[in-house]
Amino acid sequence: MLAERSSLDRVQARYLRLPSDHLGRRVHLWTYGWWGRPVVVFPSASGMAHEWQMAGAIDALAPLIQAGRIKLYCPESNASETWTSDNPPAYQVARHRAYEQFITEELTSWIRDDCDSPRIRLDAIGVSLGGFYAANAALKYPELFRHALCLSGRYDVERFAEGWWSEDLYFQAPYAYVPNLDGEALARVRRHTSLTLVIGQGPFEGACLPETLRLASVLRQRDIPHELDVWGHDSAHHWDWWKRQLRHHLSRRY
Repeated sequence: MLAERSSLDRVQARYLRLPSDHLGRRVHLWTYGWWGRPVVVFPSASGMAHEWQMAGAIDALAPLIQAGRIKLYCPESNASETWTSDNPPAYQVARHRAYEQFITEELTSWIRDDCDSPRIRLDAIGVSLGGFYAANAALKYPELFRHALCLSGRYDVERFAEGWWSEDLYFQAPYAYVPNLDGEALARVRRHTSLTLVIGQGPFEGACLPETLRLASVLRQRDIPHELDVWGHDSAHHWDWWKRQLRHHLSRRY
């Protein structure tokens, strides 16, 4: 316990519960770091704010955090109400939209206050289902999120709806709305943001590989700035590999 506490002290770890009008409750949030580029870390389908800490990803990134190169903000998600739940699709999309509003209106404002910088732009990171959240944040809110790093992402949220369709789902499905971006809406994305899509070809990557390649193709067709980084057949859908990929890409970027 003392060793864990010491490790958290080294990365300036804080735990908070932020009130959210959009979600109607207090939201668990862990932050790590004292200075640097603010990065919103979206959890996987677990939805847990402490997921990256438990997986060892915070320890893996400790040199960047301690050096003041990045400052991580890890909110919980409401995945249990949305894409991976048994709720009706209309409810799932509505609850996802509420979470999106929490991120873009409430959490973003809090982070800017925390950084004492009212106009600072954020980056986004996510693994697995969190990769979808990060990509969607950059594509839909490019003035807020200047970059998204997406590892082993699941981007075909339409499959969760099992044939149900609505305008609300359309605007949460990058395979649907990105090909139709045009004019100023497309110019905003091209001008303000970029994405890095990372995928392995090894065990348990499953649908993540074709879904990542498909998203990269969609971005390429719309000339949206992005990088596709395909790792080898030993690269698995697992934290051991995600931590390597995170260190590789974040060390290059920050």
